[in-house]
Amino acid sequence: MTKRQKDWVFSPTRSPKPKPRVPDALKTEVTTRANEVVEKVLKPRHIQLPSDNQQFNYFTDIFTRWYHSYFYFCSTYACPGPNALSPTFESRFARMEYVGNNRFALAYMRYTGQWLDLYPSLSLDECLRAMSEEGFFQP
Repeated sequence: MTKRQKDWVFSPTRSPKPKPRVPDALKTEVTTRANEVVEKVLKPRHIQLPSDNQQFNYFTDIFTRWYHSYFYFCSTYACPGPNALSPTFESRFARMEYVGNNRFALAYMRYTGQWLDLYPSLSLDECLRAMSEEGFFQP
């Protein structure tokens, strides 16, 4: 058998495009306006008082959180059962990723545990409107 000759091929390194940095003024505006949507729309719609014989997980809180250039909408669940591993747990259900020029990519968490980007470039107003009206972005 003959040995196969090795060929050298130029392979330039691909450096990923750096993510744009979120301006501090935009961070405070997003946080303020998103918390208004949470308090006025999402909490009244989804958080209810538990019944006395509650046996399934239920919402106790909905809140927001920044992580780098991502803005998350999160919920806290209570686990009332006697076999619960912990009394509460947190879950992220929607995400706004800053893509630059005051635009955001809006995604929701699928049942598979992966994020699905539905809108690649929306303004803050459009993101908050989708969060309050569309069923994909509900906890």
